[in-house]
Amino acid sequence: MIGIDPHKGSHTATAIDETENVLGTVRVRSGPTQVEQLLGWVAQFTQRTFAVEGAGGLGYLLAQQLVAADEHVVDVQPKLAARVRLLSSTATNKNDPNDARSVAIAALRSPSAVEVHAEDHTAVMKVWARRHRDLGRLRTQVACRMHAVLCELIPGGYSGEISANRAEKLLGEIEPQGAVVTARHELGLELLADLRRIDEQKRDVRKRIAAVVVASKTSVTEIFGVGPIVAATVIGYVGDVSRFPSKDHFAAYNGTAPVEVSSGPRKIYRLSRRGNRRLNHAIHMAAVTQVHNHHSEGRTYYDRKITEGKTGKEALRALKRRISDALYRQLQIDAMSARVVTIMGSGGQSGNGSKACVTDSHPEGRLFGQATPEPDATLQPAAKSVNSKAPESPLQGAQKAS
Repeated sequence: MIGIDPHKGSHTATAIDETENVLGTVRVRSGPTQVEQLLGWVAQFTQRTFAVEGAGGLGYLLAQQLVAADEHVVDVQPKLAARVRLLSSTATNKNDPNDARSVAIAALRSPSAVEVHAEDHTAVMKVWARRHRDLGRLRTQVACRMHAVLCELIPGGYSGEISANRAEKLLGEIEPQGAVVTARHELGLELLADLRRIDEQKRDVRKRIAAVVVASKTSVTEIFGVGPIVAATVIGYVGDVSRFPSKDHFAAYNGTAPVEVSSGPRKIYRLSRRGNRRLNHAIHMAAVTQVHNHHSEGRTYYDRKITEGKTGKEALRALKRRISDALYRQLQIDAMSARVVTIMGSGGQSGNGSKACVTDSHPEGRLFGQATPEPDATLQPAAKSVNSKAPESPLQGAQKAS
């Protein structure tokens, strides 16, 4: 097991055997030949596995280069390697070789080491979802500065949500007098130009996200409130859904599962602040969309929790967990469909069981109805025929059972 402690300027690798004995250590400079140097050094180990700390962060590029070189690579979270150092029986100094050894031990002993694969279409979604989030933050910052300028130009400022057209109208009504007011007015015009530029960039990114979501042929958008932005965020940050053994593991990863803080006979559960907060925010947006649409089954579920005595926040958390389960189900359906397509494309036989499992499980997965069958569709569901009866959803079945 070769543990790698990656840095911006260099990478330190330490090799250990099955008894955790150090076999050697090497440090290579970050550059075009970093992979060649590492592979040249590990050529002495015929059976090897690379363990990269933070393969989705600082060690991303190195991990992908090793995968491209047909090497077996696993990802080790920094927290896991830190625990190895903390629980070590011998006191060790904090340096790169010892950190790399901790990474190797963590990968060697951990039963849940995540294997690193070559990036696919999900990485494209993650790139543009992150870009959309960054543009949203940047626009919020510019809008706050615009509000501050307007407060210095207009008595009371502007209390509503600022837009480029509204800011242009307000600035056009001002006749600056004096050097100070003129400077603030000019600053407002520059901020207005920034708002228009960011709005245009966000529109372009939304078109890109809609295109990649359509190309993925995902069924995640069949869940009410899950549009292209939420779908790209979920798929991009989840990646391979098979790394979650159950819907409970998936809920723990996205932070919708409560945290148990029980002691003795007392059973107490609290709000989880753990998990992927980007994914949690995407699920939160889907839940808020369902609550705001009174015709949705999610709103019915939310109201039922309120009548049971739950507070608004508690009911929303329960709804988020149900959406998490629905997302997990749809991601599993997509993965199964992709496997069937791969088998059929390679000339194999998919088998009646696999195909039936994919087609039969689709109606079961639509926990809260269909919302966005196309990226540019609205959140309103399709009109139902008077004579047609929609299939009963699992939520309705659960309500009848209760």
